[in-house]
Amino acid sequence: CMPEEVLFKSESAQSRDEIASYLRNVAEKLEQGGSITLKDGAESVTMDPPTRPTFEVKAEREGPAEGPGELSIEFELEWDENSETGEGEAGNHEIE
Repeated sequence: CMPEEVLFKSESAQSRDEIASYLRNVAEKLEQGGSITLKDGAESVTMDPPTRPTFEVKAEREGPAEGPGELSIEFELEWDENSETGEGEAGNHEIE
């Protein structure tokens, strides 16, 4: 298993409207093909997803089988650090 380095993390209680607005902003950046900057106060990180990253959607429940637990919906975009960001798809290598 590869070691994990957290480059940025932000967690705060927000209204459904605020969250929708944030996700809409991210969606627009994805559509435009631009990089995505995550900010929280003075902390920020800029990521540049390739043309075809892997998109993972996950619904989870944590906690005891009996009694209330914690529910979550997670959205994750994954790609290799050295994957192509330009035209052409990463992983589609041809030998001449």
